[in-house]
Amino acid sequence: MTDTTQQAAPQKAQIGVTGLATMGRNLARNIARHGYVTAVHNRTDARTKALVEEFGHEGTFVPGYSAQEFVDSLEAPRTVIIMVKAGGPTDAVIEELAPLLSEGDILVDAGNAHFADTRRREAALREKGIHFAGVGVSGGEEGALLGPSIMPGGSEHAYAKLGPIFADIAVSVDGTPCSTHVGPDGAGHFVKMVHNGIEYADMQLIAEAYDLLRHGLGRTPAQLAEVFDSWNSGDLESFLIEITAQVLAKEDPTQDGVALVDVILDQAEQKGTGRWTVQTALDLGTPVSGIAEAVFARALSGHAEQRSAAAGALPGPAEEAPFVEAAHADAFVDDVRAALYASKVVAYAQGFDMVKAGSVEYGWGVDPGAMATIWRGGCIIRAKFLDRIREAYEKQPDLPSLLLDPYFARAVADGQEAWRRVVQHSVAHGIPAPGFASALAYYDGLRRPRSSAALIQGLRDLFGAHTYKRVDREGSFHVAWAGDGAEHPWS
Repeated sequence: MTDTTQQAAPQKAQIGVTGLATMGRNLARNIARHGYVTAVHNRTDARTKALVEEFGHEGTFVPGYSAQEFVDSLEAPRTVIIMVKAGGPTDAVIEELAPLLSEGDILVDAGNAHFADTRRREAALREKGIHFAGVGVSGGEEGALLGPSIMPGGSEHAYAKLGPIFADIAVSVDGTPCSTHVGPDGAGHFVKMVHNGIEYADMQLIAEAYDLLRHGLGRTPAQLAEVFDSWNSGDLESFLIEITAQVLAKEDPTQDGVALVDVILDQAEQKGTGRWTVQTALDLGTPVSGIAEAVFARALSGHAEQRSAAAGALPGPAEEAPFVEAAHADAFVDDVRAALYASKVVAYAQGFDMVKAGSVEYGWGVDPGAMATIWRGGCIIRAKFLDRIREAYEKQPDLPSLLLDPYFARAVADGQEAWRRVVQHSVAHGIPAPGFASALAYYDGLRRPRSSAALIQGLRDLFGAHTYKRVDREGSFHVAWAGDGAEHPWS
């Protein structure tokens, strides 16, 4: 008797994830939890097996134990998300997968890639008929699992397939998913880079506020945790303020009564996105001084030997900690809060200026208001006042600077006297506050009708014949400094 029973064909996956470290694993779980059949693959089989065995009950996973098996398990046109380290490892995965893909397939890099690499990869794969999408994902490992903020770049064709999936797995705020098409080629990774740069500035400002409060008031980290917790119910309400209170309240698990923050080594590390932001801003000619100061402050913190030598050799003001009298403590706390908010507004204004500058430079058509919308949830810089930023760009899409929106202009103006007092305190008492000070300098530089740059142009013309322009007539001019001192038109 002949057995005519036919074995059912294996189920095809709707989307695949390769690279199953923490972020990749959690993103794959998030996708599967939302009902998508998800192919999973990793360079080492053990991680693939572990994911399916431990989390297989959360959704339908299709394991692939080779690149070919992984690609074959996907329905056409195939969609593959790469979640590996930026740089060489990403290129290596692309080189392995691209020959196995077909025209019309979609390859997604959801890691923290440099946007220039994304542009290069997108152009190369486009020639092969493969759609490459660079996608920024923010929210850390928890966000990847529970709902991140997603910044997809790439073609409209790729987004037509990716958009609904990303809308499902992203966190939603007021019913709106924190995901939208940013723009073509490297736009998604560019915006994610700037997001991370703003994150650097925000964290630096919070650290400066803590430093000033601790040394100014002489309070313990636990007491300051209460201050930050109270700030989280006002204009400063944000994820970073919330977790600042948590960190300051935490005791060292190995010692009773010792604050954890006091035993953490004071050398801040960085993975590179902050540096990329500053380097790119220099190329674009866009001032992001708040982000730059945050990057440099981290770099200085890492120069432990220099700092150790300087601590015993370089004098500063006489020690007066605490330097705020008890009667003025509440006023000082209010001043620091106002300075923090004003400086934060400047940092975000600079970041959004950079998004606009990059969009113009590369022809991306990025909507800054849409970026504020998708940053309201899931991501590290999520904050209450992003709603205000969204509203500002909705009212005036061509807003020259966020600081010129009526709400933000008034908020910063109302806090500027407190801001100036805080910077004065930091200088007088030797407490470094480069974030506060540079934000204030940017604000003053922006609002002044005439700057000192006129003298710089004069100096450039004298030593290098670089010419200058005049306020009273058109054209460029040069003075014969070494000759008769006459001014001559320059063409």
